[in-house]
Amino acid sequence: MRAVVATELSGPGGMTLRDVPEPAADGLVLIDVKASGVCFPDLLISYGKYQLRPEPPFVPGAEVAGVVVSAPDGSGFEPGRRVLAAPRVGGYAERVAVPAAQVLPIPSTLGFEEAASLIVNYQTMEFALERRARLRAGETVVVLGAAGGVGTAGIQLAKAHGAHVIAVVRRDGADDFLRELGADEVVRLDDGWGARVRELTDGRGAQIVVDPVGGDAFDEAVRVLAPEGRLVVIGFAGGAIPEVKVNRVLFCNISIVGAAWGEFLRTEPNALEEVHAALIRHVERGLRPVVTSRYPLERAADALRDLEAGLVLGKAVLVQD
Repeated sequence: MRAVVATELSGPGGMTLRDVPEPAADGLVLIDVKASGVCFPDLLISYGKYQLRPEPPFVPGAEVAGVVVSAPDGSGFEPGRRVLAAPRVGGYAERVAVPAAQVLPIPSTLGFEEAASLIVNYQTMEFALERRARLRAGETVVVLGAAGGVGTAGIQLAKAHGAHVIAVVRRDGADDFLRELGADEVVRLDDGWGARVRELTDGRGAQIVVDPVGGDAFDEAVRVLAPEGRLVVIGFAGGAIPEVKVNRVLFCNISIVGAAWGEFLRTEPNALEEVHAALIRHVERGLRPVVTSRYPLERAADALRDLEAGLVLGKAVLVQD
């Protein structure tokens, strides 16, 4: 089969398309991959900068959708079943073998590209908003990095939970796109975004700020929280890992919480099905994952380069016939 192989930890440039043996599938669900999601963990893994650090050569790819080829007895999956899966690595290939616990059914209303997009970003944001931030209907949610995959998922899911959403974005030309996803307001990151958030909330601030960016935006994210507000740390796409002065946390009665979905699943594996079930309920009410960029498998490195350069609005996927 064909697969994209990372031969060195030098980022997308260290990847090449090769013919490799099919994965051993004893005790696993073997999936004929139709679409593979392109996500930030894939990019970090390609540099050896993620919590998971496989040694080259390896096949990246943390999210796939496709059709079951074979499955162990009692797994609940049969050949021909449409499924999505979270293999962590191995997804940039024509086939992948995954433990049954990491395989989930695809809603009948979603195609393979949408299904492959319903994994890392949407699972992370549902976990972040519902479980970590305890979002309640009517609250104001500020989404940093709003034009990226995590950000667009955050906008859609915050709206699905009944929030008022303020999208904060650096790039130009994304305003209409973000409003179509459900953002009530769009604010430019480099144009006094904190003051604008306070203005839009009549000086009170936001109940929740979602931060996948880190870096310089973090300090302002702390300052724009309303009393009892919650800052949810998703990651550090901006590069720098910030620090916080806890006196502000104390005197402003705010919370700073982490939402490391992959790490949470290490200790609470049953949460995967719970979050997937919540996402299916959102899909049944009309949510559709955002797929804006499609690449053939052989252009996986280009997809990751575009993701790294901030050229992807929403979600990119690798598609196969």
